Amino acid sequence: MAIWVKLPRSSGPVLLFLSLGLLLEAWAGKILYSVPEETEKGFFVGNIASDLGLQSQELAERGVRIVSRSRTQLFALNPRSGSLVTAGRIDREQLCAQSERCLVSFNILVQDKMKLFPVEVEIIDINDNTPQFQLEEVEFKMNEITTPGTRIPLPFGQDLDVGMNSLQSYQLSSNSHFSLDVQQGTDGFPHPEMVLQSPLDREEEAVHHLLLTASDGGNPVHSGTLRIRVQVVDANDNPPEFTQAQYHVSVPENVPLGTRLLIVKATDPDEGANGEVTYSFHNIDQKVAQIFQLDSYTGEISNKEPLDFEEYQIYPMEIQAQDGAGLMARTKVLIKVLDINDNAPEVTVTSVTTAVPENFPPETIVALISVHDQDSGDNGRITCSIPGNLPFKLEKLVDNYYRLVTERTLDRELTSGYNITVTATDQGTPTLSTETHISLQVTDVNDNPPAFPKDSYFTYIPENNPRGASIFSVTAHDPDSDENSRVTYSLAEYTFLGAPLSSYLSINSDTGVLYALRSFDYEQLQELELRVTAHDSGDPPLSSNVSLSIFLLDQNDN
Repeated sequence: MAIWVKLPRSSGPVLLFLSLGLLLEAWAGKILYSVPEETEKGFFVGNIASDLGLQSQELAERGVRIVSRSRTQLFALNPRSGSLVTAGRIDREQLCAQSERCLVSFNILVQDKMKLFPVEVEIIDINDNTPQFQLEEVEFKMNEITTPGTRIPLPFGQDLDVGMNSLQSYQLSSNSHFSLDVQQGTDGFPHPEMVLQSPLDREEEAVHHLLLTASDGGNPVHSGTLRIRVQVVDANDNPPEFTQAQYHVSVPENVPLGTRLLIVKATDPDEGANGEVTYSFHNIDQKVAQIFQLDSYTGEISNKEPLDFEEYQIYPMEIQAQDGAGLMARTKVLIKVLDINDNAPEVTVTSVTTAVPENFPPETIVALISVHDQDSGDNGRITCSIPGNLPFKLEKLVDNYYRLVTERTLDRELTSGYNITVTATDQGTPTLSTETHISLQVTDVNDNPPAFPKDSYFTYIPENNPRGASIFSVTAHDPDSDENSRVTYSLAEYTFLGAPLSSYLSINSDTGVLYALRSFDYEQLQELELRVTAHDSGDPPLSSNVSLSIFLLDQNDN
């Protein structure tokens, strides 16, 4: 077979006749073809038989076939025509994405000679893709005080084609406020920007609608569009304003945790974030901040800790309202805590006497008592009382002080001690009360002389009685105590028949027993009259007397 080769310039074309073996041995270059993408199956790529120096019928005889590592065969050999054709539709973008050149490489194997011939087919891009934006519409918000010259980067369009078939230009719909500026980016792609040309006025036009068109350079030209919505945002020229200059609320101190106590409300006529108000505490005591919770969006104030009237009767606080752009307003809140009767009265015995003599006069001060109730109003108004059957009374002094005094003279012999219950009761609903007890000992004074059960005694004894015999006993009782009640006895001195009484009789000073000191003789003495005195040991001592008649009984002794 003959092929044309180029000789040096001094020589002209020469037709050489070489055998096929010599041709295949001499072949060293690649075979290069090109084919447009998206062609139908069987589309002619090149005459491979001719380029290999073979006749078309020799392809089958010599076992010529395509050898490729690719799983998908994009090309095939037509054994009748000796041509290389497409094996199906080829999508360049799927095969090579956006690479500048899209080459498909494979080898042609001549089986009988065991020779491989490399082949490259370039897939030529066609304008089969339209520029597209990822979104159909974008929205921007611009404050009406935005300075002209402000740039807004716009989304990029995308075109899967390459070269002139790819995205080449942008165009913005006509608008008196905006223009389009396209800059070449460092990545080599055009970057569209929208530029504000003149000031915006929300009151004149609140929304601007524009259309951005991206076009490629193909023939025919393909284009895609993006709708742009520019919302003009109101300038923050109005601060929030509270509905009240000061908020008041009264709540009982036993209100449950988490109760909504109050709602503050501030309004802002601006739009968007400029009119969105959030609430916060301002200049608030740390203790108060621990007790209350403020919802920053609703302005609701609730309690997260128990309220205590006795600790705070009024909780003052300042609330700040702020819009999205930072304008602020403040208001005062006063939460008044209403007292409930949750505290019983407190009773303190400031001074007390534990013992008083029974001869103390009425109005003697026994104790000084202080009462206090942490509650207020009727809940803290206290009355004190003691049982009515006692010889005492309570007298109210200033500042909730009371004194306990004797109402009459005490008598230890009737009652030696008192356990006085002082009850302090508030006037709340329900009432609460507290009791305290005062023990008082009544000490004895020597106000009772010894007393004999009878006004006089008499007794009979037989004559001739033995000496030292006990003939009678008297007993006196003294209701006093201790030394005041210890009784001693004595006989008043008399003279009988020229002899003193003490020579006839004696009395035991401790027991009151009378003893005969001699034997009596009826024939000489028939009767003895004497007086017994009982003394107590008080200071001064008290005494009493009783008369005793002793009658002698005659015995037949003569």
